[in-house]
Amino acid sequence: MPFIRSLTRTTLGLAVALAVAAPFAATAQAPAGGLKIAVIDTEKILTTSQMGKKVLADLKKLQEQKEGEVRAKQQEIKDMQTKLNDGRLSLSQDKISDMEKQLEDKVIALRRLQDDAARDLNKKRDEVLAQVDEKVMPVINQAGKELGYTLIFRKFESGLIYADDAVDITNSIIQRLDGAAGAAAPGGKGRQ
Repeated sequence: MPFIRSLTRTTLGLAVALAVAAPFAATAQAPAGGLKIAVIDTEKILTTSQMGKKVLADLKKLQEQKEGEVRAKQQEIKDMQTKLNDGRLSLSQDKISDMEKQLEDKVIALRRLQDDAARDLNKKRDEVLAQVDEKVMPVINQAGKELGYTLIFRKFESGLIYADDAVDITNSIIQRLDGAAGAAAPGGKGRQ
């Protein structure tokens, strides 16, 4: 999923360095109960939480809109190509040249439209994923403090090779996130 792949190399390197250094640093500062580690699955948060589902639905809607625009432009080109092919025997050379030029212009416009659509979708995806991250991080931090975790890693983005499901707190984070979203909704009542 693009959300997972969007991490920069620097962030990934920092996460790996932290993972390697954490046992040494935690030894000196670990709480009396020892080092307590958890992992979260950010892709699952995105695909399962209410906020994530809404964001993905909005992105899909935008993608479908852009695809509709591209299909309409492709149909224009196809119709013009058919008209040009059908008129080759009956139209003057000047008219054929004009139509060929118009067709070429439409093909160029289609390429620009496709490029713009891809750029718009990528920009929007980056924006909404940053907004999701902005809303999720405080929930993760709060859960980490309340549940006494020393470290919480992103399961697949931290260089982690194996994590027992017992240390995966993704479902807890999703419940907290959905609860916070429900409490912020009109009427102030969350889903129970």
